[in-house]
Amino acid sequence: QVQLVESGGGLVQAGGSLRLSCAASGRTFSRSRLGWFRQEREFVAAISWNSGRTYYADSVKGRFTISRDTAKNTVYLQMNSLKPEDTAVYYCAASSRLSIDYRDYDSWGQGTQVTVSS
Repeated sequence: QVQLVESGGGLVQAGGSLRLSCAASGRTFSRSRLGWFRQEREFVAAISWNSGRTYYADSVKGRFTISRDTAKNTVYLQMNSLKPEDTAVYYCAASSRLSIDYRDYDSWGQGTQVTVSS
């Protein structure tokens, strides 16, 4: 089982930036793929912990960047050029496969609110 704790949400104006963090722990997370979702089901981005391979939803491609720091056991989501439609609760999740389907993820964090004002 992987334990995940998100942080970094908040209120920002349109065009601004935020960086979300997801601290991972547990016996198997090093073999996991870590993903970000919003409103639990909408895929945002994912990264393979071992290879660093990434995948993005079309709606965020070019604006958001997912990365990992293996020394800190943390995954980040850098969000730039934020839009009001990016407003949501963002969740970090872990899966055994690199997937865009929330149903493939079996460990979830508690979520962090991101609000983008117009």
